[in-house]
Amino acid sequence: MQLVLDTDPGVDDAMTFYYAHANPGITFAAMTTIFGNVTVDDATRNAAWLVQQVGGATQVHAGAAAPLAITPNEPSAYVHGARGLGDVDIGDFHATPDSEDAAAWLVRAAAAAPGTLTLCAVGPLTNIARAVEIDPGFVGNLAQLVIMGGALDAPGNVTPHAEANFWNDPHAAQIVLNAPGGGRVVVIGLDVTTRIAFHAADFDALALEAPEAGGFLREIGQFYMRFYETVTGSYQCYLHDPAALIAAEMPELFTFEETPLTVTCEGDRIGGMSRRGGDGRRCAVAMDVDVDAVLARYKEIVALND
Repeated sequence: MQLVLDTDPGVDDAMTFYYAHANPGITFAAMTTIFGNVTVDDATRNAAWLVQQVGGATQVHAGAAAPLAITPNEPSAYVHGARGLGDVDIGDFHATPDSEDAAAWLVRAAAAAPGTLTLCAVGPLTNIARAVEIDPGFVGNLAQLVIMGGALDAPGNVTPHAEANFWNDPHAAQIVLNAPGGGRVVVIGLDVTTRIAFHAADFDALALEAPEAGGFLREIGQFYMRFYETVTGSYQCYLHDPAALIAAEMPELFTFEETPLTVTCEGDRIGGMSRRGGDGRRCAVAMDVDVDAVLARYKEIVALND
């Protein structure tokens, strides 16, 4: 799999990064960065720092700093930490991303090798929407577009209706989920990700198996789990973003509903995702998941780090 990760690191984004890096079935071509959990500057900084930590050659392209049409929401420092990596301070590290803008690079890379790239988008969909605006055939040039976002039958996690990524740019989500042309679009939302809980003991096991990567994830995971403890009453977190990448690689672990989708772009249900009637693009929305298999796969691959 030739992977591009569109990301706003973010604790679970970092968890996804280490899964991608260690996975022998993935060629990790690039990261494109986006605002969301943090500002786009911090997202780019964190992404470049992660690449440096593993001595990787993954490109980093900076993307959009704000949503298409709404006033930006504040970064979720209370969830991921002041700069996205929990209590970990990476000091005065300065990112030097590749010069080409994320959306422009995405369009060019997909057109250069049609049907090759898997794009896994785990932040707001602004970069992807901008790519569609540049080239309406963009999604059709991908092998697949796998999105972490939305909530179909499950409640939202920032409002009763909205999941955070879609809430941060509902207009972008609406554009992407209804992009013209071909290509497979997969949506991994709260209907499945909130079933995939990761506990302190899981982080401890990773730290034993892969001391450097696992130890880092355990450290940043503590902040993340403290947040979820205030929400769920349990010291745990959810594998939101890693689940999307695992679905890209092993879709057989998920059960999908194929349906056209719409995203509410105004009012008190803004950012909410729902089924719609009529013709148009049908997305594959995950509605069930083999939780034990996803957890086992995540731990198996991340243990290959170091």
